[in-house]
Amino acid sequence: MEVQQFPRDLINNRVHEYLKLVGLQGFATAYPHQLSGGMAQRVGIARALATNPEILLLDEPLGALDAMTRMHMQRELERIWQERQVTMIMVTHDIEEATYLADKIVVMSNSPGRVKNIISVALPRPRNRSGNEFVRVRETLFTEFNLAASQPLFMA
Repeated sequence: MEVQQFPRDLINNRVHEYLKLVGLQGFATAYPHQLSGGMAQRVGIARALATNPEILLLDEPLGALDAMTRMHMQRELERIWQERQVTMIMVTHDIEEATYLADKIVVMSNSPGRVKNIISVALPRPRNRSGNEFVRVRETLFTEFNLAASQPLFMA
């Protein structure tokens, strides 16, 4: 926002607004080394949202997190999407993550990367990871398309 020459008071207001949105309102003056992995991910999301994008592109944003932090951040992404209604396109290799977050899953083939299939996920929110419909969608991704771990899933 500084590069785009936003006024300082607008920058400060947005910083506080988006840190609050991602649950980090008490960390405005923290240094990167003082943040956990999950906190750093939330700062990245806040930074991306601060410019009010129409589309938020997320490339494996949760890939480096431990399982519990990852699940927490998935819930946070869902909450942020519900509050802001910004379109999010996310690349992930995690089938459960795609099933949990996506309304549409675009399955890509390996090299060359081509669209293999598009699956609509019409499950109510919040999604129950152990619910029958959730498991059915997840299993469809595993079995029908015989996905290899290296094939990315794009979510929209």
